[in-house]
Amino acid sequence: MHEVVAVDIGGTHARFAIASIAADGAITLGEPETLHTADHASFQTAWEAFRERMGGTLPAVVSMAIAGPVGSPGNLNPVIRFTNNPWIIRPPLIPEKLDVERFTIVNDFAAVAHAVARADASQFLHLAGPDEPLGHDGTISVIGPGTGLGVAHLWRSGSAYRVQATEGGHIDFAPLDSIEDAILARLRRRHNRVSVERVVAGPGIVDIYHALAALEQRSVPERDAIEIWTLGTSGEDSLAAAAIDRFCLSLGSVAGDLALAQGGFAGVVIAGGLGYRIRDTLLASGFAERFKAKGRFESLMASIPVKLIVHPQPGLFGAAAAYASEHLPPPGAPA
Repeated sequence: MHEVVAVDIGGTHARFAIASIAADGAITLGEPETLHTADHASFQTAWEAFRERMGGTLPAVVSMAIAGPVGSPGNLNPVIRFTNNPWIIRPPLIPEKLDVERFTIVNDFAAVAHAVARADASQFLHLAGPDEPLGHDGTISVIGPGTGLGVAHLWRSGSAYRVQATEGGHIDFAPLDSIEDAILARLRRRHNRVSVERVVAGPGIVDIYHALAALEQRSVPERDAIEIWTLGTSGEDSLAAAAIDRFCLSLGSVAGDLALAQGGFAGVVIAGGLGYRIRDTLLASGFAERFKAKGRFESLMASIPVKLIVHPQPGLFGAAAAYASEHLPPPGAPA
């Protein structure tokens, strides 16, 4: 049994948990602790606060999932900066500053892909395609609409797998009908280039909402993304609900495009809290039809299982899995 401090660091929160990794590769997370990044001057002081909460001692190994570019396991960036908080992490100083013997650092969405690779089948909700488990051989595409659009993929053969983080959220948005033409036109007035992240990430609901209002020649108040998501999911505002349905359609198209580009024919996984919150809408929407609507490849797309990961802490679970992948022998291998 190996114990690891798993950490998932974003712009607003840093989540910590003690993870136990068994000889058969099974990962168990202790109760997560969430700290606000704004309450701590550095990651080191947040680490010390967590250590104090845990009674003053921690395992001598740490695995961190970080929201930002980190480099690769063999070639980490010498200085890791966050987009939305002032913390700086210098990997060469981690053993000294945190008093650990070994560490792993991965991109936060790479950690989610590690979670997909290791999670039990019960942690997935079926969305589209054949109602069967994700393939154990081949490529699985992982897509996470949140504040941005996270994209990664993993290739696996039996119990062996490799994860690749990408910047797939920044491919060009391709409208498929006149409504999406209107959404694109609205976005082009403010951006030289419109990526899929502008439409199928959480903040994109604002432009979808206002584009639909303009099509109906309706005057609507200025609302932020949280308000529109709330009004739409509750059914209080029919235009907000229509915007969410349109979001689901566009997400289906983008997910299908990414599966084609990555060869994600062993499965596609939607990740992130936003996907979970709108899971019922996704199931009832045209997401599945848009996913497979790829012309000559429609039959291929219809054969791909599409899932939603429902693990409560995929970042922490994935950080522990990334550590196991980097430092521990695969299950069944000689120690």
